Amino acid sequence: MVRRPLLARESVMKRIFLCLAALAAFTVAAQAAENGGSPAEQRYSPYSAVVPPCDDPGVLSYVSGRFAQTESEFWSSSLQIGGYDRIHEIGFRSNGLSYIPRRYCIARTQVSDGRMREVIYDIGEDLGLLGYGWGVEWCVVGLDHELAYAPGCGALRPFASRYLGEAALRERY
Repeated sequence: MVRRPLLARESVMKRIFLCLAALAAFTVAAQAAENGGSPAEQRYSPYSAVVPPCDDPGVLSYVSGRFAQTESEFWSSSLQIGGYDRIHEIGFRSNGLSYIPRRYCIARTQVSDGRMREVIYDIGEDLGLLGYGWGVEWCVVGLDHELAYAPGCGALRPFASRYLGEAALRERY
């Protein structure tokens, strides 16, 4: 029987251990990718996936009020939203179950400058003040002065509609 030196045996054992660790890591990663992560409702601080509909008067009032306030305070403008029509949901939990529940909406609005514009907004659960209640992110196309949601307020759309392009959305809208 030929005895290997101690260093050679340690090297072989180290390689075997590294291979087994890599195999375990790949198995766990493949399973997580297959499942898409756990739904947000099953987390430590679960979500209920209950958010107001797109045409909820409270949501629309919030968007109108914040728009008027932003235009007045930051841009010295008297623009206001007059009313909404063609209100449509363009996605609910469209980014996946493991994300914060959001409802994505689009509407047409009459702005006080006489132009019809699109308003894109999302309503998210527990995104209100201090994480309590629903919160709204909104953007009026053509009036995103800081380009916070550029281009064309597209950052507020679900992932899929961002990559499928405007044609897919316009057919429904």
